[in-house]
Amino acid sequence: MSYGWNDVQRIAEELAEAHPGVDPYSVNFVDLQKWIMALPDFDNDSGRVGEKVLEAVQTLWADELD
Repeated sequence: MSYGWNDVQRIAEELAEAHPGVDPYSVNFVDLQKWIMALPDFDNDSGRVGEKVLEAVQTLWADELD
């Protein structure tokens, strides 16, 4: 099932699985957006996303590592 920008928890979980050992806060927003859009089943409906969403993804991704 596809998911989009509103599914920040799922995005964080998918990133943690796809990029083990990566510190989420070391990834700049441009790369983070590219990594998210490359995730399996991700539906990039808008193509653009704000910094607040990317910050939320980073925080939840860091939580996944704990």
